[in-house]
Amino acid sequence: MIKRLLGCVREYKKDSILAPLFVTMEVLLEVLIPFLMAKMVDFGINGNGGQGDFPYIVKMGILLIILCVLSLLFGVLAGKSAAIASAGFAKNLRKDMFHNVQNFSFSNIDKFSASSIVTRLTTDVTHLQNAYQMIIRVAVRSPMMLIFSLVMAFTVKADLALIFLAAVPVLAIGLYFIMTHAHPIFERVFKTYDKLNNVVQENLRGIRVVKAFVREDYEKKKFTGVAESIYSDFTKAERLLAWNAPLMQFCMYGCMLFISWVGANLIVSGSMSTGDLMGIMTYIMQILSSLMMLSMIFVMITISKASAQRTVEILNETSDIVNKKEPVSTVKDGSIIFRDVNFSYAGDSGKLCLTDIDLAINSGETVGILGGTGSSKTTLVQLIPRLYDVTSGEVLVGGVNVKEYDLDTLRNQVAMVLQKNVLFSGTIKENLRWGNETATDEELKRACELAQADGFISQFPHGYDTYIEQGGTNVSGGQKQRLCIARALLKKPKILILDDSTSAVDTHTDALIRKAFLEEIPDTTKIIIAQRISSIMEADKIIVLDDGKITGIGTHESLLRTNEIYCDIFLSQTKGGLSDVAK
Repeated sequence: MIKRLLGCVREYKKDSILAPLFVTMEVLLEVLIPFLMAKMVDFGINGNGGQGDFPYIVKMGILLIILCVLSLLFGVLAGKSAAIASAGFAKNLRKDMFHNVQNFSFSNIDKFSASSIVTRLTTDVTHLQNAYQMIIRVAVRSPMMLIFSLVMAFTVKADLALIFLAAVPVLAIGLYFIMTHAHPIFERVFKTYDKLNNVVQENLRGIRVVKAFVREDYEKKKFTGVAESIYSDFTKAERLLAWNAPLMQFCMYGCMLFISWVGANLIVSGSMSTGDLMGIMTYIMQILSSLMMLSMIFVMITISKASAQRTVEILNETSDIVNKKEPVSTVKDGSIIFRDVNFSYAGDSGKLCLTDIDLAINSGETVGILGGTGSSKTTLVQLIPRLYDVTSGEVLVGGVNVKEYDLDTLRNQVAMVLQKNVLFSGTIKENLRWGNETATDEELKRACELAQADGFISQFPHGYDTYIEQGGTNVSGGQKQRLCIARALLKKPKILILDDSTSAVDTHTDALIRKAFLEEIPDTTKIIIAQRISSIMEADKIIVLDDGKITGIGTHESLLRTNEIYCDIFLSQTKGGLSDVAK
């Protein structure tokens, strides 16, 4: 895990190395200052038979000022280097995580919720950034200060320096108890953060539904419940961590009182000078302060350990859909063949969503797919651009198994307009150019004419430069669908899949779109999933799905004669229901 995270340091290795070096120099100078001050007291103030040595005091004073300035300078440089290194580490970590998410297949994305990925990219990375900055600065400063101060304390008075060692077991036991009990709580807290983000995202996405059904109070209760859970866990963890400071202060002040009592007796007896006592008091203070800082580091590591595990899960997740070593880079045509296809979202062990699918579609055909809710219509077409891999059997496009294709090549030739039409914040032009980033204004206009979108776009004050709000909230459902169809047409694909993508447009506009497809892109294979039979009745062939199985394939006329499901749907949409079937 640590090795994987350190791989994100990359170009910030220099600053990551310089920060500890500057810290070491800063600590070394800080440790020398008490030693020189003790000398100034013993030989400058109390020297020369108690009369003092003013030249010596001036000389040592100047030296102390120089050391203080240099220590301050190294401290500033260490802080700057640590800030650059930690911010760069966080930047690279977020970049690597986001880039890896872009390579996820649909099944990988199903494994992590959107809210969980957002939390890992934000809150968890921030925790790791803070921990990394503390590690390359404070985690270096504390041991160095501890070691140098310990050496100097033993140099001044070894007997007194041994006193603080009695506090080490007490601190070690206390810190171990705090860490082992706090870490599981923080792991639980971060999972609850995922739930909180999910509640917020759902509420904001469905705010119109919330208000339409007057469910604000319910949403408030749901949010408050999750927030209270986070509050409860954090309070419990902070109560444990709160024992850290009192424990450290107890040991620190206990050692200082004991040393003061012993040191005063030694001075009275003449076996220790005032300067030595002052110096060793400073060193003991530095030693115990170092231990306190180390305890803070342990607390930070306890918090960040859970975050590290969560971020590494994203970094180590590999897509289960990848290119072969020498993938096919050309799609011959838009023909599609399903051979003995079975599919389950859970793999071999799961319940099959598609069973025994055998299907052949010729290049350039218009194919309709019809079926009830949950009949796996969308699942079927998602196998064509290899958004999921089949559980068994094979899918061929252009006579080649989709697993043999380069993914970019295959998906560039299969344009898919999904059920949930997504527009991104930006102008209409920018959204359309997702289909072809080099498309000219004329090509944009032509695609929109085919999708019956040019008419309403031209009525906007800014035309194709009209700004689309996030999620396309400032356009209607039908307008959004037509923009998404135009975006797909700009890819000039060999296969065009419309997954219930004209449900929000009127029947006249739907007919115009189908007419444009027939006349303008006759060589493109067109697959239309629809709830309205009128949208697919003129297709070359219609596929009827029921519970993941194909129950009928044929033209509108043949299915009316041979397929009961198709006939029932047709009659319910045209004559008012199943009572007409009896007639």
